[in-house]
Amino acid sequence: MLKKELLELCLLQLLTAEDQYGYELLRRLHGAFPDTQESSIYAVLRGLYREGCTEHYRGAVSEGPARKYYRITPAGRDRHGTLLEQWRALRRAVEALDVD
Repeated sequence: MLKKELLELCLLQLLTAEDQYGYELLRRLHGAFPDTQESSIYAVLRGLYREGCTEHYRGAVSEGPARKYYRITPAGRDRHGTLLEQWRALRRAVEALDVD
């Protein structure tokens, strides 16, 4: 599993719990992967949108501009399931080699 797919998995995982706005997704992923550039995370998020795995909408305006919220789609749930299976297989393979 490549880093792009791992970022996709993590983004979709976050969206399975609730709709989230772009900056919050970025903040959470950047916390887990501090070496990853923000532009890379946004590129993966845009790719998921183009592939129909997410959709977005504008949230209510608070003390600034309206936030763009993302939600997972049925296609995104399918992609999440596929990526999760790949992740679990990779983890089992690494564990079988006694890599901690």
